[in-house]
Amino acid sequence: MSNDNILFAFGLTLFAGLATAIGGMIAFFAKRTQTSFLAFSLGFSAGVMIYISLTEILTKADQTLRLSFSNEQAAWFTFISFIGGIALSAVIDKILPSEGNPHELKRIEQMNPGINMPDTTECGGGKHRRHGLHHQRDRKLMRIGIFTAVAIGIHNFPEGIATFMAAMSDITIGISIAIAVAIHNIPEGIAVSVPVYYATGSKRKALLWSVLSGFSEPVGAAAGYFILSMFKSDIILGFVFAMVAGIMIYISFDELLPAAHKYGKHHVAIYGLISGIIVIGLSLILL
Repeated sequence: MSNDNILFAFGLTLFAGLATAIGGMIAFFAKRTQTSFLAFSLGFSAGVMIYISLTEILTKADQTLRLSFSNEQAAWFTFISFIGGIALSAVIDKILPSEGNPHELKRIEQMNPGINMPDTTECGGGKHRRHGLHHQRDRKLMRIGIFTAVAIGIHNFPEGIATFMAAMSDITIGISIAIAVAIHNIPEGIAVSVPVYYATGSKRKALLWSVLSGFSEPVGAAAGYFILSMFKSDIILGFVFAMVAGIMIYISFDELLPAAHKYGKHHVAIYGLISGIIVIGLSLILL
């Protein structure tokens, strides 16, 4: 592992993780949620991840394991590790608090609810709201925002491992995955910033929490680096690559496509999915 490759892989993972900040900023500057754009983008990300997982990463895992096992044994180990990656993601999903579930998407319009806009000193009228139900509502919304940030952080940890490991294996694949992960992190940034802003009236706090939620991906990259440093044998790498493929497949089917559909644009999401497959397929052949 050269230092340049390691730094580049870390940089890609940091870029993907901090895309949550883009979602936080969009929530402040856009007036309405561009549902068609988000649905297409999420579908596109799913297409990229699914294609790369099944044609590149899973194949590489099988080929790596064949160096140490028979073809049949390698096929079984690849399959079991692939299912293990899916199971790991499912377990992480299961233990997350439902109140901060990152699948519960927020819209930008929720930051502009007219007469229900937060009346803090930053927004005007702060003297008239610090009592009773307002306090209760603010605490609940703030808790939802923080839970969402923590949940997204936990959720994105394996994505950091996947992005880093893919970049260390093949730069082109790493870049493709990083872009796909970054796209799907944008609405997650909105999901964090909306309740925090609505509770506090502070854009700064809302943006801060959306940024913090993305830092788990570089932490995941550090875990990937630890794995590569401690276990340099082909056997371990084959298992890890197969698990990474499983993680990405779970993300695609459990997060990206359902999220695209929740924006109410089914066919647009499918067009994005097909476009993602075509674009990544052509780029891998041409590059």
